[in-house]
Amino acid sequence: MIEENTPALSEKKLYPYQEAAVANIFNKLIELPPSANILFQLPTGGGKTIIFSEIAKRYITQFNRKVLILTHRIELGKQTSDVLNSVGITNKIINSEVKQLPQQSHYQSFTALVETLNNRLQDNDQFLEDIGLVIVDEAHNNSFRKIFHYFENVNILGVTATPLSSNKKLPLYQTYTTLIVGESIADLIQQGYLCEGQTFNFDVNLSSLRVGNNGEFTVGSHELLYTQAMMQSKLIEAYEEYGKGKKTLIFNAGILTSRVVYETFKKKGYPVRHLDSTFNDRDRAETLEWFRNTKDGVLTSVSILTTGFDEPEVETIILNRATKSLTLYHQMIGRGSRVLPTKKQFNIVDLGNNSRRFNLWQFPIDWKHVFVAPHLYLEHKYKDEWDYELENDYELPPEIKERFLNSSAEAFIVKDRYLMSLRKGFKPGVVLDESLEDHFGRIKDNAADFDEAMELFNLLSEEMKYRVAQFGKCINSTKNHTDYQYQTYSSKLRRRIMNYFAE
Repeated sequence: MIEENTPALSEKKLYPYQEAAVANIFNKLIELPPSANILFQLPTGGGKTIIFSEIAKRYITQFNRKVLILTHRIELGKQTSDVLNSVGITNKIINSEVKQLPQQSHYQSFTALVETLNNRLQDNDQFLEDIGLVIVDEAHNNSFRKIFHYFENVNILGVTATPLSSNKKLPLYQTYTTLIVGESIADLIQQGYLCEGQTFNFDVNLSSLRVGNNGEFTVGSHELLYTQAMMQSKLIEAYEEYGKGKKTLIFNAGILTSRVVYETFKKKGYPVRHLDSTFNDRDRAETLEWFRNTKDGVLTSVSILTTGFDEPEVETIILNRATKSLTLYHQMIGRGSRVLPTKKQFNIVDLGNNSRRFNLWQFPIDWKHVFVAPHLYLEHKYKDEWDYELENDYELPPEIKERFLNSSAEAFIVKDRYLMSLRKGFKPGVVLDESLEDHFGRIKDNAADFDEAMELFNLLSEEMKYRVAQFGKCINSTKNHTDYQYQTYSSKLRRRIMNYFAE
């Protein structure tokens, strides 16, 4: 039986920032000529579906033309249709059962899976009538582009959390003429619309991972690393410290890893289920229902729950994988960001060094720059510069080295010290304490008096700045905080020198 949607009696009231976004986008649609396309960015959890459904309603009312909403997953199509229904739009879902649409006047909008609609349009390019606006959900996915040529002189509105194309050869600026940026993650957190995410890093040696032709770490190399007993032990340790007793989602790169995770948690006696793309609809629904009804449930899966899944009670997200995709990084973490009266924070456990690769989830990103210069952000082009920059200590010029001949030449590598402090359970700040002791010892051993000590202090200023900056990278510190740490470091060392030579 084909599901129809008729207008609902009530509709969801938009939040102020959503109202502002709707007005901004709709005004731009009025200004632009047909065939001009808009891309709208808003973080996962910000209510993109609510926003574009309201835009569809206003468009239909003002222009008396139909709206087409494109999605790439069945779950997204059903969710979108439900929201359209709630705002009073008579919608028709175009699924595999819909072969013809003889009486289209009954409908104000259509919701379609891109592959299904592409097949219908190939058979009949007039399959849909009087479409004035096409709305593309998850617009960073380039599977939609193949049907755009069927809709000439029609405005296209793409919506996405990350305006970065999934295909480096097809940047989004080739399709969309204008980018409208919505509220940032940090702003939505501050206003109480998203939860505050606390990130906990567990350093993992990723040297065995390999990169495939698509620019992403391969599933095979992931499976070899993350199914190891060592990694399972690290996962359990991370869960017991930050997720135990909380509803937890675990994201893995491969099905084998997810099944191993399931067995590991099951042996420990934790309430756990596994879900992957091979599940039929009934088993999938049953698994998700169990997860919703299990307060401390653990659900381990592959990327199947990154979109089209909403469980606000999730309190812990575990990234049991690495990714070079900024989009995937945000999609996974976004599953835990929903706010509830009893939930204002959630934990992000990173077992793939992802937050070092992309910075913290809530860290501001200049999306307009991403849009116009995607080559600087594309996963294919990404180089893990963080690792290269932290391999070696700052190299003193030869003429400065000659002033410290009475000191050990042993290198002080910030990254190594930082990782060692984590393994020993020390606070990261001990790294700067150790560095300060190293600098003080070298100055003390090579200075005859206070004046010479201060001269050596000044000669070491660039090395001090370098070490503090590298420490800032380790802890994902902001520039302002790093500058503050350097000033504090410098002041402490100066006082230490003064006290020593005053004795």
